Amino acid sequence: MQRSRSHDPATALPLPSFIQRAVDSLAQELLRPRGSPAMDFTQPAGEPALAPHDSMSWQVFKNPVAMFVGGVAAVILELAEPRVRTGVWEHSTFRTRPMQRLQRTGLAAMVTVYGARSVAEKMIAGVVRRHGEVAGHTPAGEPYAANDRALLTWVQATAAFGFVQAYHAYVRPLRQDEFDRLYLEGAPAARLYGALDAPTSQDEVSALFDRMRGRLEASPIVFEFLDIMSNAPILAAPLRPVQRLLVRAAVEITPVWVRECLGLTRAHGAGAIEKRLVHWAGSFADRIVLRESPAAQACRRLGLPADYLYRRRSP
Repeated sequence: MQRSRSHDPATALPLPSFIQRAVDSLAQELLRPRGSPAMDFTQPAGEPALAPHDSMSWQVFKNPVAMFVGGVAAVILELAEPRVRTGVWEHSTFRTRPMQRLQRTGLAAMVTVYGARSVAEKMIAGVVRRHGEVAGHTPAGEPYAANDRALLTWVQATAAFGFVQAYHAYVRPLRQDEFDRLYLEGAPAARLYGALDAPTSQDEVSALFDRMRGRLEASPIVFEFLDIMSNAPILAAPLRPVQRLLVRAAVEITPVWVRECLGLTRAHGAGAIEKRLVHWAGSFADRIVLRESPAAQACRRLGLPADYLYRRRSP
C-alpha cells in the first residue's frame, strides 16, 4: 500500500536558468566561511555518508527553510542550559562575527549528514579536539566542559529536535515513525561527537526534555541571540523582514513550557498568518533543486541524479 501523496517528497520545481544560477550561488555562499574554499561533496566518488541516501536526514536537511528555522530553535534550547550557554557564548564568535559562525556551523551540519564518511569522521574528530580546550565555570560557579557527555547529549538532541520539528511544522507533516527514523539515523554521528546518550526516538527525546526541566533557566543571552539572528546580514537587506519572520517561526516550535521558562512571549513568536507564510516558503523550498548544494553533490557522489531527493517514492 502506498503512502498518501501528502507524505511523499515533493516533485522538483524547475526554475528559469538565470534564477537557478542565482539561487545556487546564494546557497553556496551561505555555507562558505570567508577565506575558505568551497567544500566538494562529490568526493570521494562512491563513498557513502554516515546517514544513508534514502534516510529521513537526507530529506530534511536539504530544505534551507527547515535548516534556518530548526537551527535557531535548537540554539534557543541550547542556551536555556546554563553550562552550554556559558560555553557557547564565551568560547565562540557568535557576538562578534555571527555570519562566519553560522556558516561554519551550517557547513559542519552538512558535512555530518551529506559528507563522505571519511570526510565527516575527520571533521568531527577536529571538532572534538577543539571542544577539549573549552572549559570553565558558569556565572553561578558551576563547572562545564564542552566534551561533557551530558552536555553533548543535550546539544545533539536539541539540534535534531529543532530540524525535524521545523520540517514537520513548515514543510510537511511527519509520522511518528519518520520522527523516530531521523533520531535513530543521527546515532552514528552522535557517538563520534561524544554524545553517547543521544536519544534515538521521539519518546526518548520527550523523556530527556522532561529530565531537563529543572536545569533550564532564563537569561538575557537568549534575547541577545534572537536579536543577532534577526539583524545579522544573513539574507540581503530587502529580505531582512523574511529573516526576522523565520526567527519568530523558530521560537514558535520550541516547547511551550520552555518559552514560559525563558520569558518568550507571544510577541516573540509567529502568528497564524505568519506561520502559513513560512509553511508556504518551506514547501516551496522543498521543491527547488539546489544543484550545487551539499545534498545534490552528495547524490552525484553516489551516482544518483541531482534531483534524487525530490522524486516521489513509495516505501
